Amino acid sequence: MQLLDLRQSPKISVTQGHSEKDSDHFTEPLPPSDDRRTDISSRDSRQFSPCLPSPLTSTICTRPWAKSESRRGRTACPDPDHDPAIPSAPPLNITAHSFTTQEFEDLCFEFGIELDEDTENDERPIVNGVQEPPQLKIEIPANRYDMLCFEGIALMLNIFRGKVAPPNYKVVEPKEPETQVITVAQDTSKIRPLVAGAILRNVKFTQESYDSFIGLQDKLHMNLARQRTLVAIGTHDLDTIQGPFTYEALPPKDIKFKPLNQTKEMNGEELMQFYEGDKHLGKYLHIIKDSPVYPVIYDKNRTVCSLPPIINGDHSKITVNTTNVFIEMTATDATKLDIVCDMMVTMFSQYTAEPFTVEPVKIVSKHNGASRTTPSLEPRTIDVEIDYLNACTGLNESPETLCKLLTKMAYIAKPSEKDSNLLSVTIPVTRADVLHQCDVMEDLAICYGYNNLPRSSPNKSATIGAPLMINKLADIIRNEAAMAGWSEVLPLILCSHDENFGWLNRKDDGKTAVKLANPKTAEYQVVRTSLVPGLLKTIRENKKHSVPIKIFEASDVVFKDESLERKARNERHFAAAWYGKTSGFEIVHGLLDRILLMLRTAFLTHDEGLTAGKSLDFKVAENPGKPDGYWIEEINEDTFFPGHAAAIYLRLGGKEQRIGEFGILHPTVLEKFDLRYPVSTLEINLEVFL
Repeated sequence: MQLLDLRQSPKISVTQGHSEKDSDHFTEPLPPSDDRRTDISSRDSRQFSPCLPSPLTSTICTRPWAKSESRRGRTACPDPDHDPAIPSAPPLNITAHSFTTQEFEDLCFEFGIELDEDTENDERPIVNGVQEPPQLKIEIPANRYDMLCFEGIALMLNIFRGKVAPPNYKVVEPKEPETQVITVAQDTSKIRPLVAGAILRNVKFTQESYDSFIGLQDKLHMNLARQRTLVAIGTHDLDTIQGPFTYEALPPKDIKFKPLNQTKEMNGEELMQFYEGDKHLGKYLHIIKDSPVYPVIYDKNRTVCSLPPIINGDHSKITVNTTNVFIEMTATDATKLDIVCDMMVTMFSQYTAEPFTVEPVKIVSKHNGASRTTPSLEPRTIDVEIDYLNACTGLNESPETLCKLLTKMAYIAKPSEKDSNLLSVTIPVTRADVLHQCDVMEDLAICYGYNNLPRSSPNKSATIGAPLMINKLADIIRNEAAMAGWSEVLPLILCSHDENFGWLNRKDDGKTAVKLANPKTAEYQVVRTSLVPGLLKTIRENKKHSVPIKIFEASDVVFKDESLERKARNERHFAAAWYGKTSGFEIVHGLLDRILLMLRTAFLTHDEGLTAGKSLDFKVAENPGKPDGYWIEEINEDTFFPGHAAAIYLRLGGKEQRIGEFGILHPTVLEKFDLRYPVSTLEINLEVFL
């Protein structure tokens, strides 16, 4: 869910903000009278000021004509000449309507958002001698990027109420197309390979719409763009720069410009040092800091427009008086790039001289064949089964009625010409959250009204849940280990790079562990590839207990896997550790035998299993002529004391592979984990038994 925040002036209005599947709070200003009313078309005497987000939420706050403070550091530039005494005209050409707070709460509920909190009776902070106005906080779905600003939420509520029709967004040809070009250099593929652009021509900003424009960038950066790692947005005053533009990747020392709101020119290295302690921009430096080249956008005269994803140049900063806005976006994710580009231009194209029109920018990327024109603003069309819509909602409506209902959520639907059971549904460019017909079905239920849907009992298709086989197997092994006198522990799945590799005398080949891009602490750098470090850290923190300490864990480890779409896979392991005045090697060996005996896996002698030998490693080999079972082979690995470790091999159905190892840990491993007594460990892969 996402968070949206509105604050008061003489009337109440509608706005918003984020969290990753948490909630977005949308605060609405309340009038001083008891009969509080909301006007979703007018925002007179109010201004939006972006607030610093918490780790899970981001907020837009509206305040009564207070001094504008921009904390973005990227594009915002408050206009010092703005006269707060002049009320702004309504930015949306829609029918005004006032609501009581209860009526507005009911409208939000019908639309699928929920009034979460009313702060009217709470103690509110005093800012610059003025008490903060009351707020209404509303939860908004996290995937509704079109509702991250006042413009979007006001438009959607009025479409839902049937007061306005969905706008027709148009891409218009520019008068000088040769200047509206971004040429992409080949070296950008080393850092941020994707770029898009658009131009809003003849925009008329008010202070409040300007602040909403800046706030939308903050929301998109925080939510969809994942703290600018996936997409970074730059907005510029087009009248201060000249196209065509170039997108390049250069060494930091070769990039020199004056950053936004600064007076001194800096190169890339100096800029990193300057903003290292900045509480707002410092958290983005890691994205490019260690790269040999930094991305940079130049205009025709080699004026730096921006150093994405960090900061814009001061030369092209926008103000409330800016009339022509150049929007550029760089990215590492093509899908997110298109969504961000569409959201930025659709939400604010209503302020152009010809509403809902956008001028495109041509992207020339000869080196990778990615040349195109952005944005396209082409709506998508999908086929939705009428029977599916009626069955899921319990309705029995005609195609014409379904089409009419769907218009309340900005869809354009009509019966399909190729199949009488299909509706051809046109999805507006603002609805990036709609992926399948189930999304259309959900919106249909909202249009019809959840409280109006027919009530029915669950049908016979209801099923009873059952544990996954791997979880059932892990539980069986947990019980067996516990009955053998071992204690289960649950360490964290994240650990430091040294704990996972160096402290175990193992080398990192760069192809095994999943690493965090920007770890907040050295303790949480990688996702563990072994359960042993967690067991050793648990023993270290419990050394005051009497020995021996016998602990185990049955949990997941994670490995990189380029063959999968997500590029990583989980693997369920079982591990145990003995800590005492003796090595405990035979005790750990006994636990292994007991667990495999319980799994009805026979022990094979050295000679029976010798054909596989050590060459198997962790790969599967075919050997159908041999009996099933497990055996052990001596190994010499740096993790273990020489001559006191063994690899565990398993043959099932004629397939042989190494499934784990056990042994006495090397003294250097004990020293690094600050353990004074010998430790024997065991670790096996459980998934091979499924």
